[in-house]
Amino acid sequence: MTVGAGAAAGDLHVWAAPAHWQAIDFLSDLHLAPDMPRTVAAWAQVLRHSRADALCLLGDVFEVWVGDDGRGQPFEQGLIEVLRDAAGRRPVAFMVGNRDFLVGPAFHAETGLIALPDPSCLLAWGRRWLLCHGDEQCLDDKPYQAFRAQVRSAAWQHGFLARPLAERVALARDMRRQSATHQALEQGMAADLDADACRLLLAQAGARTLIHGHTHHPGIHDLGDGLQRVVLSDWDLDDAECPRAEVLRLQRDGHLQRLSPEQACAA
Repeated sequence: MTVGAGAAAGDLHVWAAPAHWQAIDFLSDLHLAPDMPRTVAAWAQVLRHSRADALCLLGDVFEVWVGDDGRGQPFEQGLIEVLRDAAGRRPVAFMVGNRDFLVGPAFHAETGLIALPDPSCLLAWGRRWLLCHGDEQCLDDKPYQAFRAQVRSAAWQHGFLARPLAERVALARDMRRQSATHQALEQGMAADLDADACRLLLAQAGARTLIHGHTHHPGIHDLGDGLQRVVLSDWDLDDAECPRAEVLRLQRDGHLQRLSPEQACAA
């Protein structure tokens, strides 16, 4: 099963959905890691048994991705098998986030996923929907934007990927610990997306709705003039105090529905 990918409107890539599709499911910010077995199991269930015609993963699917040469590690290989199986059942699109931006061509070749640039425009049932991960639009977080510019540069990535795999894995483990500490200290204070940047992107896409993740604060935000941004949920079913996992389903009539993993597989 294939899906058309057309030329961009302006500088935006366009992902075109066939007219016969009835629904598309969106997920992001799963941060899958070996210590999250319940989350991984629920994600695999949705990937394999969602009732939607296509799935779209909008970044931070993995807690960390140290390069495509690490995909043969036991945990990563298990995730690859789920993705390959899912892509054999229906189209699965993938956009990198701030945790898995080193996903590359070998990953896509092995899984069969559709690579979506950030941002991209979804053309479905005569309407346009803007898709992004969301971190690039958090303009008030200037330290992060400086860090993002550094690690997204070709020079930095070339240097990092030239390190031995074991060294990269160890560095990623340290970065994950530091990130967890930072998130605990900054809980509830994370920068949100800049409204003007969102409105500009929507205008470029000719869209009225932006769908994104990254902030871990699911909801709908009114941007004025009939424009809105819809925020996806993060996933963590291994958090005993606050378990969470949500699929956002876009239906052909334009209705957006938030579903549990179980509902996404049954509805």
